[in-house]
Amino acid sequence: MHIVIELDRQRLRLLAEDGALLREYPVSTAVRGAGEQRGSYQTPRGRHVIRAKIGAGAPRGAVFVGRRWTGECCTPESWAAKPDRDWILTRILWLSGCEVGLNRRGDVDTMRRYIYIHGTPDAVELGKPGSHGCVRMNNDDLIELFDRVPAGTPVNIVEHSQKESACAQQ
Repeated sequence: MHIVIELDRQRLRLLAEDGALLREYPVSTAVRGAGEQRGSYQTPRGRHVIRAKIGAGAPRGAVFVGRRWTGECCTPESWAAKPDRDWILTRILWLSGCEVGLNRRGDVDTMRRYIYIHGTPDAVELGKPGSHGCVRMNNDDLIELFDRVPAGTPVNIVEHSQKESACAQQ
């Protein structure tokens, strides 16, 4: 299996080894668009892998800070009280870049930028950019994806969906 994240469509596609579509999910990537530079608050492009899976067994809506569950769960009330907080919920799929100079090492290192696929409050609108660089997903969708993919799963982040077929192959 592999994952393709299409920034223009704000979609995450889970694909079988033969390229067949297994599942498609709406996401929200960076409001500042695509970019790899540390501190840019943009979503990095290129080939990645899921380096670590964090949060197995945590409750839906579990709040993570520094990749650790705080014991708190996001509720409509807690989200309404802090709507500008960068909520990292439910599960974390921590991405690591594969392309030296583009998304690996130095000032463009995806993993050192703490770029994740993670859950978001239910009230957050998906299907349009809104994150600080990560890939936000509906919590139920994220639990499903988390349970289906192992660490090491390839993830391609592409700006335009027409590039998907050329970039999806690892």
